[in-house]
Amino acid sequence: MDETPTAHSSTQPPRPPLTVREWLGLAIVAAGALVLAAEFWRFVTARPVVWDALVGGSAAALATALGTLPVMFSQRLSERVQDTLFGFGAGVMLAACAFSLIIPGLEAARARGMGSAWAAGGVIGASILMGGAALMLMDRLLPHEHFIKGREGMDGQAVRKLRRTWLFVIAIALHNLPEGLAIGVGYAGNDGLRANALATGIAIQDVPEGLVVAVALLAAGYPRALAVALGMASGLVEPLGAVLGAAVIGWSAALLPWGLGFAAGAMLFVISHEIIPESHRKGHEAFATSGLMLGFVLMMLLDTALG
Repeated sequence: MDETPTAHSSTQPPRPPLTVREWLGLAIVAAGALVLAAEFWRFVTARPVVWDALVGGSAAALATALGTLPVMFSQRLSERVQDTLFGFGAGVMLAACAFSLIIPGLEAARARGMGSAWAAGGVIGASILMGGAALMLMDRLLPHEHFIKGREGMDGQAVRKLRRTWLFVIAIALHNLPEGLAIGVGYAGNDGLRANALATGIAIQDVPEGLVVAVALLAAGYPRALAVALGMASGLVEPLGAVLGAAVIGWSAALLPWGLGFAAGAMLFVISHEIIPESHRKGHEAFATSGLMLGFVLMMLLDTALG
């Protein structure tokens, strides 16, 4: 008679302690990370525009983290409130696209010799389409999971092995990257007041966004502490995107109109493809639309008053 495997026989043996070679490898990786961090810090502090972008992106990341804190004390947030907050964020981003990115982009295009309104509009229009296309390509290729629509992106064995947590993290990063790029390009292409207005508006909408992300993760079955931690971590891509946007535009001033339009197109894709559909999916369209209009007006006032 064949013996039935016991529970003990199916468990994996404990991993042996790390060898000297493995410890040496970890030490080399840690040293390399420290060197890269030092070089990154030197690069940022040597360029005022990049430093301002890092500060603005970090403020947006901090706002996202602050928005997740209520979930530590309460898990109740009605779907109607969530959809209203989604709409509010979409309105802020729409106004930021118009007043802080597209209009300054048209001005920058004209200032660089494109006197014709058609020529300036063509550059900004093409860059908007490029930004949207780039986000669409990332959305198609990178595996990720939405709170309502489920999994998207390339399928396959490697994708199926990814833990659900990381799929959510990738989806959140895809959502926040355009905001960081917009902050960085805004500082590289606008005066200080207008760039601060853009960063302030994005930070304001990041507070409810962080709350909604943490609540959605909690509703998806994640432990409270993990939901809050992932919600906080979701904002970390914004300072990285801000530094990237400011560094690229700072490298070549001729790229400024293209960068402003590209950031606007990336944000428009997220608004149309992610935020508005999520806010209208549960039957609270009126509240979502009211939130959108309120967010749009608030961001418009911030830009026109501060910029």
